[in-house]
Amino acid sequence: MKVRYDEIHRIISGIPRGRVATYGQIADLAGIPGQARRVGYALSALPKGSPVPWHRVLNAKGEISARGDPRSEAVQRKLLRAEGVTFDRSGKVSLARFKWRSRAATGA
Repeated sequence: MKVRYDEIHRIISGIPRGRVATYGQIADLAGIPGQARRVGYALSALPKGSPVPWHRVLNAKGEISARGDPRSEAVQRKLLRAEGVTFDRSGKVSLARFKWRSRAATGA
């Protein structure tokens, strides 16, 4: 199944303020299980200034994924904190507390 980036962006746009999702979770919702990297590629293709809340997507450990420009990691952390998402001492977000439970995933 070929999933276009705009479908991935649409799913990410549904993550509410103060919640996070994992790359793998988004891949599952997009119908491409096991393709978390493809979600990362879709996010890297976002144009500057896009309204898609890219900062709400974390890796499976609840961490901000490293990028070529470490400043983007600081921006992501700042945006998440502004939404009330907290980090522990090791820099992880509690997925048990902050992970988005989408209606598609719950069947609601």
